Amino acid sequence: MGHAQTEAKGSAEILERSFCVFDPVGANGPLFAITKTFQPVALKNGIKFNLSAYTDEKVAAEDFKAGQCDAVLLTGTRAREFNKFTGSLEAMGAVPGEEEMRLLYNTLSQPNARPLLTDGPYEVAGVFPAGAIYLYTRDRTIDSVEKLQGKRVATLDFDEASVRMVRHVGASVVGSNSANFAGKFNNGSVDLAYAPAVAYTPLELYKGVEPNGGVLKYALAYMNFQVIIHSDRFPDSAGQMVRNEAIKRLDEAYEIIAQAEAEMPESVWMTLPQEDTAEYDKMLRKVRLSLLEDGVYDERAIKLMKAIRCRVDATRSECASVASH
Repeated sequence: MGHAQTEAKGSAEILERSFCVFDPVGANGPLFAITKTFQPVALKNGIKFNLSAYTDEKVAAEDFKAGQCDAVLLTGTRAREFNKFTGSLEAMGAVPGEEEMRLLYNTLSQPNARPLLTDGPYEVAGVFPAGAIYLYTRDRTIDSVEKLQGKRVATLDFDEASVRMVRHVGASVVGSNSANFAGKFNNGSVDLAYAPAVAYTPLELYKGVEPNGGVLKYALAYMNFQVIIHSDRFPDSAGQMVRNEAIKRLDEAYEIIAQAEAEMPESVWMTLPQEDTAEYDKMLRKVRLSLLEDGVYDERAIKLMKAIRCRVDATRSECASVASH
């Protein structure tokens, strides 16, 4: 395409597209605010995003599927139905920490990773970290796997992986969603819940944690948010534009996560002894591999994350055996 043509095209052809944003707090929430900062970048690239906020994530996903939203922002768990590969990035125990997460995100933002991010009519235009998912308890004497027996856990019931994990430890599943799990935890209708630190203040989880509870400082999984688009409604370059922008903001995302973790009072954190950590790692690996066998997780994602874990820490017991996941 010659320069003259590109220039003539100019601002005359601005694409207007709808962008549905899940934010448990709504239009005044943090996710909606972050998405708004994308509008000027997209506009420079000829796309005018009209944003609408959804406090119910299921409705946002359904509206997107029905074609009422051209783009959508969802949690990685909810995004699994649109892309199995990126839907496996939250696999339990697959990403132990920040260094692994950075390597993973950098890998996925490379243009040659695009085939993994495209699935049928959908393209995952970006993945943003939301931080480690921790276990929140109303009673800090629940400090071992044995003590989880029979305890009620607010569980995202549309997520097979979470349901399997809760059942694996012998706890009882109390079906919940991203909009109501905090209320259930805070009012005591469940004993435990899981969430990243960024949820602590906006969802008022301290109401459930205080005075006798705590937060187990162990990353069960690494949560993310994903921007998904209907590929046929955008120029071919749109997905990569969002990914490039997302990777530029990785530090910013980490600052938000680190700040949220730092703002939680020191007294609420519960730490695991080293030998327990190894046991938890083993347990999560067992569940992760059974979910892989049952086709819930994508094998390419599980292998990629294992390679990254072993690159960061080659002394992990799983890294000795080349063949296993």
